Amino acid sequence: MTFLKRRRPVKGTEEHPRQQEDEQPKDKSRSGPTAIKHAALVVGGFLGLFLGLVTSVYVTTLHENDLWFSSIQEVEREISFRTECGLYYSYYKQMLQAPTIIQGLKELMYDNRTESRRTINLLKRMNIYQEVFLSILYRILSLQNYLEPVYFYVYTVFGLQALYVISLYMTSWLLSGTWISGALAALWYILNRPDTTRVEFTIPLRENWSLPFFALQIMAITYYLRPQLKPFQQRLSLSLIVASTFLFCITWQFNQFILLIQAVALFSLDCLNMVPASKKNLKCGTFAIRVAKLMLHLIVVLSLTILTNNIIKRILGLESDEHIFKFLKAKFGFGATRDFDAKLYLCEEAFGLLPHDTFQRLLHTLILPLYLLVLVVTLIVAVIVAIGNLGNCSTPFQNLPVKEEKVIVMRPDVAYNLMHNVLFGLLALSTMRMKYLWTSHVCMVSSAAICSHHFWSLNLKAIRLYSPQWVRAVRFAVPILICIYLYREFWPKVMAELSDLREFYDPDTVELMNWINMNTSRDAVFAGSMQLLAGIKLCTGRTITNHPHYEDKKLRDRTKQIYQIYSKRPPDEVYRILRLYGTNYIVVEDSICYERRHSRGCRLRDLLDIANGHVMDGSGENDPDLKTSPYPRFCDEIKSTAPPYSTYFSRVFKNKTFHVYRLKKKKEMH
Repeated sequence: MTFLKRRRPVKGTEEHPRQQEDEQPKDKSRSGPTAIKHAALVVGGFLGLFLGLVTSVYVTTLHENDLWFSSIQEVEREISFRTECGLYYSYYKQMLQAPTIIQGLKELMYDNRTESRRTINLLKRMNIYQEVFLSILYRILSLQNYLEPVYFYVYTVFGLQALYVISLYMTSWLLSGTWISGALAALWYILNRPDTTRVEFTIPLRENWSLPFFALQIMAITYYLRPQLKPFQQRLSLSLIVASTFLFCITWQFNQFILLIQAVALFSLDCLNMVPASKKNLKCGTFAIRVAKLMLHLIVVLSLTILTNNIIKRILGLESDEHIFKFLKAKFGFGATRDFDAKLYLCEEAFGLLPHDTFQRLLHTLILPLYLLVLVVTLIVAVIVAIGNLGNCSTPFQNLPVKEEKVIVMRPDVAYNLMHNVLFGLLALSTMRMKYLWTSHVCMVSSAAICSHHFWSLNLKAIRLYSPQWVRAVRFAVPILICIYLYREFWPKVMAELSDLREFYDPDTVELMNWINMNTSRDAVFAGSMQLLAGIKLCTGRTITNHPHYEDKKLRDRTKQIYQIYSKRPPDEVYRILRLYGTNYIVVEDSICYERRHSRGCRLRDLLDIANGHVMDGSGENDPDLKTSPYPRFCDEIKSTAPPYSTYFSRVFKNKTFHVYRLKKKKEMH
C-alpha cells in the first residue's frame, strides 16, 4: 500500500511511476506464464463470489434460526419488523395489495394514512423507492405461486449482503494486489458481524439497502484512482461511481451527511496534492505560498458551503434537519439543551459514544492490533508525503531528478482509503450507530495492508531486515497464520450459533393486532408511540397519527404533542390534542409509562416533563426553574377509569403490555 523504493529518471511527465514494486520490468523470467495469472484471476473471482454467497446464506440462516421465520404466523412475521422497519415494509405490502401498479403509486403519492388529517407524498418524503421497485418486480415476474412476498423482500436484502462482501473483497484485492487479502477481509467481516452489520434483525432498515451500494462506490473510486488507467477503464469506473452513488442516495435518508464526509476526504487529498494531476491538482509555489493558498482554499470552500446551505434552506423553507444540528451541538458540548427532539437522540445508546466492548470484540478477532499498526504506519507516510507535496510543485508521481534517490510515495487509492477510514472512524467513535460505516472498511483496509508487498517492504526496511524473500514470506505467512487462528478460535462458535434454534414470541403484540383487525373500522385512527404505530400500520392498515421516520419538522411537532399521553397534563387538554389529529384510539404502553431502561433524565416521561417545564419523577436534582405539575401523569391515572378521565376516554382492550382507550364523541360525554 505504501512503499519506499529507488526511482529511476522518467521521460516526460506521468501521473505515476512506470514500475511499482509489484510491477517489475516485463521479462519472461519475472512476469511468469500468462496462463498462471489468468488462473489466479479466475480463482480469485470465483472465491469472491463464493464468499459473498456464503455471507448471504449465513445471515439468512441466522434470521431463520432466531425467529423460526418459516413457521410463524404472518402477523408474527410482520411484527418482527420492529419500529421504522415495519413502516418501510408496510409500503411494500401496500403496493402489492393495490389493484394495479398505477393505483398503488397514486396511493403513495397522495397518502393520508401515514399521518392522519395530512396528505403527503411518500415518494418525496421517504426513501421507499426500493420497496416500490421490489413490489413492481414481484408483480411483473408473477412470483405469487412460487414465493411469498415477504420472502422475496427478505431474500433481496440478504442478497445485497453478497454484493457488500464482494465489493469489500474486490477493494482489498485492488489495494494489495492479491485476492488473499480479499478473502481475509470477507472472513473478518463475517466474524465481526455484531459490529459490521445488523441486517439479520433489522432487515428493512435503510442502511441495509444502502451500504452495499456505498461499498460498491468505494470500490469504483479505488479503481478510478489506480495508476495508468486507459480511457475506457476511466469511463467505466466513473459510470460505476455515478450509478452506485445514485443508488446509495435514493436508499438512505442520511446519505447527504455520509457524502459530505466523503467529499471532505477527497477535498483533503486535493488540497494535499495526493491525487493524480489529471484528476485533481493544487497550484504551484513555494512551501509558504502553497500553505497560504491551502488555508485560503479551505476558508473559501467552507464559507461558501455554509452560506449556500443557509440560503437554500431559507428560500425553500427547509427545517427537516434542524434537529440533527441541535443534537450535534448538544452532543459535542456547545451548550445544554431542553429540546425534546435533540434529547430524544442524545438519550439513545445508538447515538452515544462507541462502547468499550466493541474494541474487545475487535481485539478478539486480531483485527484491532493489526489495524492500529496499519493506521500508524500509513499516517506517518501520509504526513511525510503531504509535507513533501506542499514543498514541491510536482506530485510524487511526476518527474524526479536524474540522479536516483530514495523517496516515500503514497498511491492515490491508498491515500483515499486512509482518509476515508480516519474520518469515518472519528464518526463511529462519536456515534455508535455509525460504526457500521467504519468497521467493514477496517476489515478491508487491514487485510489489504497486511497482504501488501509495499507495506511489508516499508516495515522491514525500517528495521533493516529487508529482502525480497523476507517480504514474500511475511506477506503470505501473516494472513495464513491469522486464518488458522480464526478457524481454531471461531469455527466451533459459528457452528454453535448456527445450531441454536429459537422462536419468535410476542403474544401481547399479536393479541393487540388481532383485536384491532377484528374490532375496529378500517378508517379508525390510532395514536401512540412511534415504534408501535409503525407496526399497527403494517399489520392492520389503520391510519396512524405519527411514525418513526423523523425527518420532518411538522411530524416532530406532532409527535411531541401525541406523546403528551405520557406527560402530566389534564385529561381535557390531552383529549383536545388527540382530537386535533382525528384520533379514535390511543394505545398506552406500560413499558413507556413506567420505563426503567433509561436512567432518570432520559426516560421519555422525563423528556416530556422537562420540555413542559415540570419537575421529573423520583429522587434527584431538577433545574431550579422547573415547577411541580398540578396534574398527575396521564398514562397512569387514565387506568383508574374514574372521572374526569372516564368522561373523555373508555378502555376497550387490555393485556399485560397494552391498554387501548377509545376517545368518546361529544354526544357521549353528556
